[in-house]
Amino acid sequence: MAKFIYSRGYWCDVGAHVFRTEKYGLLHDKMLEMGLARPDDFVEPKPASRRDLELIHTPEYVGDLFSNRHTMRTVRSEMPISRQIVEAFALGAGGTVLACRLAVAEHTFTMNMAGGFHHAFPDWAEGFCYINDVALGVAKLRHDGLIRKAMVVDCDLHQGNGTAYMFRDEPDVFTFSIHEEYIYPVKGQSDLDIGLPGSCSGAQYLAELEEHLLDALETHRPEFVLYVAGADPYREDMLGTLMLEIEDLKRRDEIVLGACAERDLPAAAVLAGGYAPLVEDTVRIHYNTAAALVALSDKVARGPDA
Repeated sequence: MAKFIYSRGYWCDVGAHVFRTEKYGLLHDKMLEMGLARPDDFVEPKPASRRDLELIHTPEYVGDLFSNRHTMRTVRSEMPISRQIVEAFALGAGGTVLACRLAVAEHTFTMNMAGGFHHAFPDWAEGFCYINDVALGVAKLRHDGLIRKAMVVDCDLHQGNGTAYMFRDEPDVFTFSIHEEYIYPVKGQSDLDIGLPGSCSGAQYLAELEEHLLDALETHRPEFVLYVAGADPYREDMLGTLMLEIEDLKRRDEIVLGACAERDLPAAAVLAGGYAPLVEDTVRIHYNTAAALVALSDKVARGPDA
């Protein structure tokens, strides 16, 4: 049975910013309203500890972060910094760790209803990201001996440059990113990057995703997949020019999660970006990801032939 990791503490006041943290609560409420989830399907996380954060971030950077200091390490986030914001990011990172742990322990699909902050590097923040929870979730599973091989499937509009950097020397962690090529960030090197041109159609996106993802899964054969399910490839997104409709993004989720289900792979999803002018559109896209996760989770629990 699918599990959802959520806390009201995910919301934080970032001011008049393109990143809308109210989407977390709106998604939670929509899932209950529509009957997609019941109250006991949501699990409350604990914040990631400083010790865990130092699996992927330097002690100096973590010190700046928890002191709420504007330094060369933190200022590149392009966000304000406050105790509330740092606590919300630490809580979200703890949520990703918990989602990863539950997915593996219960051999199912889970979703952290925050997270996906894949631009943060070991020693600095970047691109609205203070803590790289994507790298932390995988690193924590490996550190605790729960898995050896993992794959990050990053379908955010923007390349997961921080994640790619953190796992650049880890052959047992395969980083896959499909993104718009000629926008932020300056590209790092994932194990497999699919850089798409501006104005790319939904049909082209889905064809590229299906072809390359299935090959990568067969070649790498991970024990666990962390899915970065950004809402920002949407055609109305303010930070990109890809032309995917909401139905295309729904099909994207079905391809990624369906490929995991067919291979009996536990998977955890994180929300990542989404910058539509209407926050309701962003919430709808994330809702569809949650719905795909629910629909396919039983197949994982029962095995690939179910």
